[in-house]
Amino acid sequence: MANYPSNPDGDEFAGFAEAKRLLSSYHGRARTLERLAITDFFDDEAVVAVHVDNIARADRVFLTAFDAEGYRVGSDVLYTDELGQHLDLTPEFDHLVTGLDVRAGSELAALADAEDGWVIDMEVLRGYHPVADRRGTQKAMVLAHLADMLDAGEARGFVLGSPEPPDEDRGTRES
Repeated sequence: MANYPSNPDGDEFAGFAEAKRLLSSYHGRARTLERLAITDFFDDEAVVAVHVDNIARADRVFLTAFDAEGYRVGSDVLYTDELGQHLDLTPEFDHLVTGLDVRAGSELAALADAEDGWVIDMEVLRGYHPVADRRGTQKAMVLAHLADMLDAGEARGFVLGSPEPPDEDRGTRES
């Protein structure tokens, strides 16, 4: 049995903390996609940005859709009746991170400047692939945990990638 440190928040579990952060980030991205996909904004290519006001009320999120010129083209309300339905800032889709062009003086610019929510870059959200993200997150989490195990002497080696193909695929098997 491994001898675990008495301080679970120490560096001995840095990989565990990193894995938790990775999983939380994945859940945020997946939740943002899931929640926006139920709106009309997701399929409307004219909508290039959606302002998320998640501050005004705890039980709902106010969405305002904008076109490429920064003009308002629609609004919607998503209720947050269940835990995990809130649309917290997801950096990967935030206009400040993606570099979405927000026209100065537009309605969108005014809302973004007010800092009472965040702005989703819909092109980036529409291009998001949750299955590939889940696989990538899973691998990153394994590596984070593996670092802890290697440091603790619980693992000495590992192999990543697909297993060797069967003999018949290498052409060495006799028929």
